Amino acid sequence: MSNLETRPREEVCAAGSHAPSSGTGIPARVEILDHRQVPLGGTRAMDVRRTLPQRVRSLVGAWCFLDHYGPDDVSTSDGMQVPPHPHTGLQTVSWLFDGEILHRDSVGSLQTVRPGELNLMTAGRGISHSEESPAGLRPPLLHGVQLWVALPGDRLGDEPFFEHHGDLPVWSGPGGERVQVLVGALRVAGVELRSAATVFTPLVGAQVDLPAGGSVQVEVDPRFEHALLVDTGETSFEGVPVPVASLGYVEPGCSTLTVSAGDGPVRAVLIGGEPFAEEIVMWWNFVGRSHDDVAAARADWMAQVEVVQDDGADGSGADGAGEVVPVPVPGDGGTRYTPGASGRRFGEVVGYDGGPLPAPVLPDVRLKPRRRPA
Repeated sequence: MSNLETRPREEVCAAGSHAPSSGTGIPARVEILDHRQVPLGGTRAMDVRRTLPQRVRSLVGAWCFLDHYGPDDVSTSDGMQVPPHPHTGLQTVSWLFDGEILHRDSVGSLQTVRPGELNLMTAGRGISHSEESPAGLRPPLLHGVQLWVALPGDRLGDEPFFEHHGDLPVWSGPGGERVQVLVGALRVAGVELRSAATVFTPLVGAQVDLPAGGSVQVEVDPRFEHALLVDTGETSFEGVPVPVASLGYVEPGCSTLTVSAGDGPVRAVLIGGEPFAEEIVMWWNFVGRSHDDVAAARADWMAQVEVVQDDGADGSGADGAGEVVPVPVPGDGGTRYTPGASGRRFGEVVGYDGGPLPAPVLPDVRLKPRRRPA
């Protein structure tokens, strides 16, 4: 999924930044991070609940972005329609609770993802993709999460690739408890669950499902920081209530973590990883290490995108009389690829019914680190 905000925030994350230790060797209490509502824009887009990044905490391990959406009724609408758009320096992790999403990308992938399956796209130096609700008969609801993982600096120049995993490891408990690992590994009741998905830093991601009154303890790497996103149900994380659509964060130091349900069933997503050791600049759909990285990625993408008028004429931003030509609304058409786009940095997505998404205008100041108070 793209970040379709027309004025995306600059996000720069300090290397290895995480909550200070209590000084006792015992991890600090669970920190509750509330979401913010973000309209993704365009007449066919949707609202999402974003818990990463935010000013108080931008990263959990290398996880740098978390959008939570739905359940949305897509039975009488176009559903999700995210036009071709670029990414650099990250992996996109698409995970559904309900529904289907069709992924297309510039390396030739065409893959539908469904609940319990993982679509993982590694952008490296640059890739573009689209996501859409499949045409025709499809499930009536769309509900899930979209996450990004920042790539380490030595992987920023890698060639892009895509992978789909339809057989991820699952642990099922005697009372209806269930844990499924998306990426990385953890242990439950002495059983190791390890995903075959490609990662470039130590990470874990898992879905946790509990019946009413249920509980599960997972064994995790104590070097990791962790966070739990609650999708549904009255949930406690390490004994601390975490509201629906919020993130409960625990600093490094835990070798086990316990998730418990109240009077109803619970669904949640656990993420974690070693505190990321590099600063990143994240703007729109790009992750880099500097303002110049992001500016160059934007320029390279816009060199592949051409704004066109209703009559098919080229759009240059102003007409012959000097009148400003409005930039097309994302998802509403009005763009096309420039000649030779398929051979450029971000390639070309083939088969999507619509033009590529123009990038927002960069801020009029250089992107620079935002640091938390000491």
